[in-house]
Amino acid sequence: MKGRSEAAMKHDPFEAAFAAARRAAQQGETPVGAAIARSGKIIAAAGNRTISDRDPTAHAEILAIRAACAELGSERLIDCDLYVTLEPCAMCAGAISFARIRRLYFSASDPKGGAVEHGARFFSQATCHHAPEVYGGLRESQAAQMLREFFQARR
Repeated sequence: MKGRSEAAMKHDPFEAAFAAARRAAQQGETPVGAAIARSGKIIAAAGNRTISDRDPTAHAEILAIRAACAELGSERLIDCDLYVTLEPCAMCAGAISFARIRRLYFSASDPKGGAVEHGARFFSQATCHHAPEVYGGLRESQAAQMLREFFQARR
């Protein structure tokens, strides 16, 4: 965001997620970014890398979860919150559940591929092992604009 100091951005998980999304877009990836915070400190951030890694599982959320698990030395991210610029898909929702993420904050809804408020509504299923608290629509217009501009430039 314009006018924000670099120090302030290091403490704002959503800004870290948006910065990761912008970096992904610069690499030709769909501009989705994710950041994980614990006790007010950002411990991991990542943007989509499915094309560059040639890996369909290299979504921002999955990469951030992997990095946070490595940072904490645990497969569980208890007391951690995930900030992501787009509603997670079913694969990412499953990873969020298995990692035991405490809270999920996301920006833009994804009626076509999302699985939190759309589609499978993963966390509402009886088979879901752990459902985080979910807060959607935060900074939605900013994320939606980034996605629109990315795909318009590619057409």
